[in-house]
Amino acid sequence: MTSALRKYLALALGIATLLATETGIAVAQPTSPSPAEQLRQDTKAIHALGVTGVQARTVAPNGRESVATSGTADLDTGRPVRPDGYFRMASTSKTLVATVVLQLEAEGRLSLDDTVDHWLPGVVRGNGNDGTRITIRQLLQHTSGIHDDLPGYTTPEEYYQQRYDVYSPEQLVARAMAHAPDFPPGKGWNYSNTGYVVLGTIIQKATGQPAHQEIEDRVLRPLGLNQTRWGGTSPTLPRPRSKAYQLFGPGSVVDVTDQIPVDYENLSYVTTTRDENTFLRALLAGRLLPARQLAQMKQTVPVSPEVQQLWPGGRYGLGLAERPLSCGGTYWGHEGGDGGYITLNGVTDNGSRSAVVSMSEARGDTLEHILAQENSASTLIDHALCAGGPNTP
Repeated sequence: MTSALRKYLALALGIATLLATETGIAVAQPTSPSPAEQLRQDTKAIHALGVTGVQARTVAPNGRESVATSGTADLDTGRPVRPDGYFRMASTSKTLVATVVLQLEAEGRLSLDDTVDHWLPGVVRGNGNDGTRITIRQLLQHTSGIHDDLPGYTTPEEYYQQRYDVYSPEQLVARAMAHAPDFPPGKGWNYSNTGYVVLGTIIQKATGQPAHQEIEDRVLRPLGLNQTRWGGTSPTLPRPRSKAYQLFGPGSVVDVTDQIPVDYENLSYVTTTRDENTFLRALLAGRLLPARQLAQMKQTVPVSPEVQQLWPGGRYGLGLAERPLSCGGTYWGHEGGDGGYITLNGVTDNGSRSAVVSMSEARGDTLEHILAQENSASTLIDHALCAGGPNTP
């Protein structure tokens, strides 16, 4: 995960309201654009911020899809963005990991109250870290207190130096163990990628297979998600795809498409807006988890006070985030961002209406740019999920 993404995870996704007008037969009066037109407007608004390329897809309760794109897939050639382009799933794959863990709990193969030490004796220890006190539930919910210290780049030079580096899960956990915990287990909230590195290792210990194989067997294949693929240590993406760019500062936009995800075991997934919509809808509709496990996934806690100030009403469950809707109620999703790709998504509580927007540039150089990109993408999700009116399924 890049430092830009860590900034993103500490920032609110504010919601703005856009209004449009049309001329009526007799007099001009305000009307709302159609959902498809609203989606086109919202993708253009994101591109207008300076984001290189944008693709978005929404799915209505009747299954009807709307797609929109804006910008370019390649700054050198100017070729248009494809609505079916691949992008890195990044942290949205944490929801895949959480789904498998909860399936294993439903099968009686592990308990959410199992300690880390029960499965991985001695792995989480040192500098006040104690795997005998941290539970699987706390890892899933980012309440373990494990400090996050994944490698990342903040300059073009660091990107070119580090983009092909490969780290084992053991190396990543060891980096975290060099720090004291952020807080005692269960006594706070702080986003921890390292916690999900540990979860991936627990899945392998419980099943005898790597986490990515369990995800393939339990989620991707049953749902027919043929465009969601684990890439391992490959630095490239399938085609079609937009190149990914990182803004490091004025005049410093760098093509960062090629790189090996730091946590390649859990985060090296590529996907499409169609597959991501299908996954989230299936999850919230109860097609992947029994009712008891889905209810546990949706038991949330407030995010950290710092993030709460910027992310009003935001809460986090087990690998799934809950956000308020401007039209009433809440929605579920999990943002992902790495290697220049930033993706926001959302699905209504029963899985009937969903939206995904993927941006092939991360504007993480200033707080102003981060907020503007996040706010515009959040607006698109809010408009799409509120298209049917307040609390419409």
